[in-house]
Amino acid sequence: MFWKRSLSLQARETRDAYIGLLPFLLGFVIFTAGPLIYSFYLSFTRYDILSAPRWSGFENYARMASADETLWQSLRVTVIYTMVAVPVQVIVGYAMALLLNLKVKGLSFWRTAFYMPAVVPAMAVAYVFSWMLQSDVGLLNQSLRAIGLPGPKWFGDPNWVLAAFILMSAWAVGGTLLLYLSALQGVPTELYDASKVDGANAWRRFLNVTLPMTSPVIFFVFLTGMIGTFQVFTVAFVTTNGGPGEASLFYLLYLYRTGWEYLQMGYAAAMAWLLFVILLVITLLSLRLSRTTVFYEGAQE
Repeated sequence: MFWKRSLSLQARETRDAYIGLLPFLLGFVIFTAGPLIYSFYLSFTRYDILSAPRWSGFENYARMASADETLWQSLRVTVIYTMVAVPVQVIVGYAMALLLNLKVKGLSFWRTAFYMPAVVPAMAVAYVFSWMLQSDVGLLNQSLRAIGLPGPKWFGDPNWVLAAFILMSAWAVGGTLLLYLSALQGVPTELYDASKVDGANAWRRFLNVTLPMTSPVIFFVFLTGMIGTFQVFTVAFVTTNGGPGEASLFYLLYLYRTGWEYLQMGYAAAMAWLLFVILLVITLLSLRLSRTTVFYEGAQE
């Protein structure tokens, strides 16, 4: 009798657990798994939204590999932007955190001041920088002319437009700054004391203590920054819409055009899966590299 009661109680707990999981499972199937499977199917079809999808096999993927020069241009723009913007975000955020980690007055104020730009919507940031970087009346060019330097046509010059987007990316380093600051304040002071006893100067303490102990956060910022820069859309859509020419045609912007302007939704789905594969490869390679470059406390024990 006790075994039956115990089994009945266990069965009720199992049932309640499944009931509790049901909303999540339904949401996952409807909003995540379902769309993923359907988009994978669409990537093998010709689909223009106005008519039913028609199976086309690997036609979309073959087109990406050989016939679509615009796709490779968008990838080139995105890769160049990523190679510059990510190091800028990592280095600027880390340098600012090092400064704030010093015993400065009003630390809470500075934390808030530097973090505020990170919570401003991307649309608002795009409009603000559209004004600040105007070639004639923009704040930055006026400041440059005041000291006798000619200001470039930021959004109107193919040679300068990516620099404008890199400036915008540096604007929102406040979020990473707080991560860095938290990591810096978590470094045990005993390590600094021991290194001082060993005769290490400030630079050696930074290389041998600060940098290794904060390397997991640096790696996290680097990896999420790589993923984020490959998904630039809003600021490019609002400011340049890919221009001048195709100098700022980021990958997601071209994907959007393909699906919603050219109504080639099947090809856009294939482009989305290509982006997924690219980001997956970047993530796996980064994780493998982190085994030898990132120090995790206690991992060697």
